[in-house]
Amino acid sequence: QVHLVESGGGSVQAGGSLKLSCVASGSTWSACAWGWYRQVPGKERELASSISRDNEGTITYGDFVKGRFTISQDLNKNTLYLQMDFLSPEDTATYYCAARRCGRPIAIYDYWGQGTQVSVSE
Repeated sequence: QVHLVESGGGSVQAGGSLKLSCVASGSTWSACAWGWYRQVPGKERELASSISRDNEGTITYGDFVKGRFTISQDLNKNTLYLQMDFLSPEDTATYYCAARRCGRPIAIYDYWGQGTQVSVSE
C-alpha cells in the first residue's frame, strides 16, 4: 500500500501561482509512476501531469497545461510537487495525487490521495 497526502491548495487570483505537494508513505518502492489529476464536480477527472520511472522517466502534461505547470519529485523526501503558474479560473478544481504500481498499464493508477482544493478567482 502507498499512502498519499496532498497539501498546498488554496485560493489565488488569476495569474497567481500555487505549489502542490504530495507526501508518499508505505510501499513507495512498489510505485513506478506518479501523477497529478484534477476534477471538477460533474466532469471527468483529467490528467494534469505525470512522471513515469518505468517509462524512461517520461513526463507528461495535459493539453490544458500549455507550459504553465511543472512536475517534480524529491525521492529523498518521497514527495511529489506540482508548481502551477499563471493560474486561471478554469484551473479551479480538486487536485489529486496518484501513484501507479510497477507493471500496471500506464493509465491505471492504484493509489490516490484525498485531494486538495484549488480555487482561482478573476
